[in-house]
Amino acid sequence: MNIILTRPLNDTENLMQELFNLGHKIIHVPTLKITSANLDPIDIKNYNALVFTSSNAVKNLTVIGIKNNINCFCVGSVTEKIARITGFTKTISASGNVNALKNLILNSKELKKKDKLAYICGDQISLELDKDLIKEGFIVDKFINYFSEKITSLNDVNINLIKKYVPNLIFVYSLRSAESFINIINNYSLAPMMTQSIVMCISKKIKDYFLKSGWKNIQTFDPGEEIIKIENINGSIKKF
Repeated sequence: MNIILTRPLNDTENLMQELFNLGHKIIHVPTLKITSANLDPIDIKNYNALVFTSSNAVKNLTVIGIKNNINCFCVGSVTEKIARITGFTKTISASGNVNALKNLILNSKELKKKDKLAYICGDQISLELDKDLIKEGFIVDKFINYFSEKITSLNDVNINLIKKYVPNLIFVYSLRSAESFINIINNYSLAPMMTQSIVMCISKKIKDYFLKSGWKNIQTFDPGEEIIKIENINGSIKKF
């Protein structure tokens, strides 16, 4: 299958290699550029838990304190994996979206009202999780430790690859990424050749955005289950 992946390279290179090893043609079309905010280290002994809304929140984090002593609530399995790789051991994962993360925190037996949370995220968020948690009785400090900027151009290599290997599947992981991807594809007049492509989105909100933009074949998935979805779809994809 021909597959477009839209995450920044350091977030998707392992998946790219796995899919390549399975025989798929992979085209990497990054839609967002991630840069660190270079925050001062967070003293984690001042908090009962850390809350991560993306793997980039973990990757751009520096802390003071012992990592295996603090609970970490992660938006999804990929973020949890990165947290454990970086040394955190008391981790728990939601199903891949911020609403699920909020419910995970509210139902946790590890926390009680008035506990202090460090909410670590990027500059662009889909839900003001900190405000919701404050309303539920938690004390929350918000730390923006990275910035995301939309990419607006496509290099000649990728243009030619998309024309030669028209994608069967396109994986999109955020609303801003969806906006960037559609703008890029339209700017280079590539959309007409993707009418049969299936767009895989991590939320209904992103799915609805693609539908409103005229795309027809949209499905949802949870980050971490890309290979399962590909295997399920592979037999039914119409050859281009």
